[in-house]
Amino acid sequence: MRKLAFLAPLGAVLAIAAASPAAADPATVTVTVGPDLRHKVRDLGERDVREQTDRLARIVREGLADTPRLDGARIELVLTDLRPNRPTFQQMASRPGLDPFLSLSIGGAAVEGVITTADGEVLPVKYDWFSHNLADVVGYSTWHDADRAYRRLADHLADGRYVSR
Repeated sequence: MRKLAFLAPLGAVLAIAAASPAAADPATVTVTVGPDLRHKVRDLGERDVREQTDRLARIVREGLADTPRLDGARIELVLTDLRPNRPTFQQMASRPGLDPFLSLSIGGAAVEGVITTADGEVLPVKYDWFSHNLADVVGYSTWHDADRAYRRLADHLADGRYVSR
C-alpha cells in the first residue's frame, strides 16, 4: 500500500505534463552561398566556406531559441560575402608566404535572405558587419569577425530588426 501512495504524486506530475501545451517548433534555418561568394570559394577553400554556412545556421538557430515570435518560422539565409581575419588553409596552400599568425586582414560577413513566419508573413533579411580597420581586429581565429557578424545578426533577428545596413 505504501508503494502506491508513493506513486500518486508521480502520477499527478505526469498528468500535468501531458495536459500542458506542446512546445512550439523552433525556427528552421538554412544557409546557402550567394553567387558573388561562390566566385571566392576556390580562394577561401570549400571546406572553410561550408563550415561557415553551417556555423551561421547554428548561431542563428541558437540565438532564436528563446524568440517565440519566430517559432515555426522558416529562415532562408544567403551568405553573400565572407572575409577571414587570418588566412584559410586553402589560402596558405595557394600562397606559401602567408603566415597563419602574423597575416591579418579585415574580416566579416554579409547575409541576405527571407524569414517566412509560421502565419505566412514574409520578412526580408539583410545584414553585414566587417571590421573597419586592422585596429578593430581583436580575435585570434581565422573567422573571428565573421562569427561576430553571425552573432550580431542573430541578436538583430531576435530583436525584430531584420534589415540593417
